[in-house]
Amino acid sequence: MKINGTTVLVTGGLRGLGAAITAELLSRGAQKVYATSRAGGSSEDPRIEVATLDVTDADAVAEFAWRAGDVEIVVNNAGVSTGSSLLGSPVQDIRQEFETNVFGVLNVARAFAPVLVRNGGGALVDIHSVLSWATTGSGYEASKAAAWGLTNGLRASLAGQGTLVTGVHLGYTDTEMIAHLDVPKNDPRDVAAALADGLELDASEVLADAVSRAVKTLLAGDPRQLVLGR
Repeated sequence: MKINGTTVLVTGGLRGLGAAITAELLSRGAQKVYATSRAGGSSEDPRIEVATLDVTDADAVAEFAWRAGDVEIVVNNAGVSTGSSLLGSPVQDIRQEFETNVFGVLNVARAFAPVLVRNGGGALVDIHSVLSWATTGSGYEASKAAAWGLTNGLRASLAGQGTLVTGVHLGYTDTEMIAHLDVPKNDPRDVAAALADGLELDASEVLADAVSRAVKTLLAGDPRQLVLGR
């Protein structure tokens, strides 16, 4: 998948990892990036078109896809974490995570699949986490595991139209979402570079750091190995 000359959508593209992805794709020659945010925002870069979008609103996503009919690469980056635990938090907190991290991803994929096929197939990139595979028992982790399964299903569903579907896994990355954690963290720019490398190699999966590569090797073993903090 060539990046140079393409038009890209990055959900949550104004902050944190999304902003790093936006900058990296522009540095590799993307001619335009739609960067969305639930709260809106602005950019001084004329190549960035900022749009207010709540990915949990399927109608709003569909309307936005109609306006952004030139998109060739979609990066599903928008996500939320409420800090919920599966047994100790209100179900509504867990539901909020699933609405954004799973159904939001699906809303964007469903709305933009016809756009991508009209523009030659293109690529759909979903941002996952090493926590798609490992867990402490939180709703966020469960939602990321569901999103991983969703991406695998989308890969099968979109294969016939020639759309590359890439899942990106990463460990703790230095963003606002985990600013409160005192742990080693990736530089978002390194993750964005790994994502772009994967796109250019037509990779179906990107393991952006040593942590995600190590944890994936545990998937063939006892699932209790994937429980963190034991």
